[in-house]
Amino acid sequence: MNVFRLAGDMTHLLSVIVLLLKIRTTKSCAGISLKTQELYVIVFITRYLDLFTKYYSFYNTVMKLVFLGTSIAIVWYMRYHKVVKQTYNKDEDTFRHYFLILPCFMLALLIHHDFTVMEVLWTFSLYLEAVAILPQLVLLQRSRNIDNLTGHYVFLLGAYRALYIINWIYRFFLENHQARWITWISGLVQTALYADFFYYYIMSWKNREKLKLPA
Repeated sequence: MNVFRLAGDMTHLLSVIVLLLKIRTTKSCAGISLKTQELYVIVFITRYLDLFTKYYSFYNTVMKLVFLGTSIAIVWYMRYHKVVKQTYNKDEDTFRHYFLILPCFMLALLIHHDFTVMEVLWTFSLYLEAVAILPQLVLLQRSRNIDNLTGHYVFLLGAYRALYIINWIYRFFLENHQARWITWISGLVQTALYADFFYYYIMSWKNREKLKLPA
């Protein structure tokens, strides 16, 4: 494992910690898209089915369990916690996320490495993760008040994928020289969706202003 892969994993983990910290300490999920979080649950379930069939390393297994468990916990808080669920912005979180699932699955059936159940579901998880942030970004555009923890969470989530792209470049030139087009293109699409947010996040930090996205 190279330093960019580790940095990507730690940034991803930190984004989850920031989100859980926000929910636990403020007893609020205001500004967080439940639909994005539900898509992430689907992403991790379909990607980590190999937990039951293949062992890679202790680190790999622990990270998979952490991301799977925390994604489910976040959805539980937003749906069922008696205090937190009352702060959910249902009227603003209106992106029809179910329209993302079927196209991603159909694309995985058509474009994959191997036509096996595990490989198709893994490919589906890549396609779905690439667009899972869309409901969250739409919600932030509609929100008048983006708190710091929510802004940090989304920034870290985007930074994790950007670091993974650097990891892929490093591995291609210095390790195995294998082209992984499905992974690469999905990652590039995912990172590109954050570009606008990155700009306004950095500008708000630079100018010491409250983060606000254009409607």
